[in-house]
Amino acid sequence: MTMNDTQIEVGKYLVSPTAKSQGEGRFAASVSIRSGRGSGTHDRVLRFTGIFDSAAAAVHYATEHALGWIHERSAPVCA
Repeated sequence: MTMNDTQIEVGKYLVSPTAKSQGEGRFAASVSIRSGRGSGTHDRVLRFTGIFDSAAAAVHYATEHALGWIHERSAPVCA
């Protein structure tokens, strides 16, 4: 069973975190980070190795890592 009920727009990105049941009340986390439109759409998917006690914890972890990834790419480059 996969849970994905949260999508967040961050600038040009659409962040879609997911929690997937691993049985016995444990969950794995992943997140899709999409940018672009039409044939120029790019979708990066990150899957994490940690196992979480709740779907909410897995979704939170995935969201925080996606926001960090976006922040790294949005920060100005110092010369």
